[in-house]
Amino acid sequence: MTIFHSLNTSASALTAQRMRMDVISSNMANIDTTRGKMVDGEWQPYRRKSVTFQPREGQFSSMLNASMGKQIKGSAGYGVTVSRIKEDTETPFKLVFDPSHPDANDEGYVSMPNVDPLREMIDLMSATRSYEANVTVINANKSMLMKALEIGK
Repeated sequence: MTIFHSLNTSASALTAQRMRMDVISSNMANIDTTRGKMVDGEWQPYRRKSVTFQPREGQFSSMLNASMGKQIKGSAGYGVTVSRIKEDTETPFKLVFDPSHPDANDEGYVSMPNVDPLREMIDLMSATRSYEANVTVINANKSMLMKALEIGK
């Protein structure tokens, strides 16, 4: 374990949360996009996307064993990374009655994206708080490192 290991761990979390905020911003920007992707020759509305995180290396049990000294190789806390960005295929599209819309079907309904602005704002607040928490960890770590340097004076 190096002196900068905790900084690297928090930095990976900052990067992952930033990606999460970017995906949420994309969802909000496409809240009215009725032509998101061409499927079988027909346009489908934009589908909500979400970010999935995973530990950067290894499983939790291997990290726990490493931190307890039961493993010679490796160390605990490698950080986090974005494993994938997936589309929400479970939530159906919203049907809105608008016969004048160019994408309306024969009954006058338009399929709208499955993006819920309230859910997106809650996810954005969660990502922002996680980001802020990691910045606080970095600042605390920096303060401890500075105090350690002062001991040597």
